Amino acid sequence: MTIDHEMLTGFSKSFGLFYLIAMSIGVLVYTYWPSNRKPFEHAAKAVVSDEEDRPCL
Repeated sequence: MTIDHEMLTGFSKSFGLFYLIAMSIGVLVYTYWPSNRKPFEHAAKAVVSDEEDRPCL
């Protein structure tokens, strides 16, 4: 069995696809894990607080 260009590109495309799917599933699991709710809620509230909502003088 010889390794040619078509075989390498087919393998790399397949491996890349499964790698990206696995990484996407990992990110979704991390995001929706119940113990991560508090840090994400804090980050969402920290972006815009009431103190920063006033115009600068």
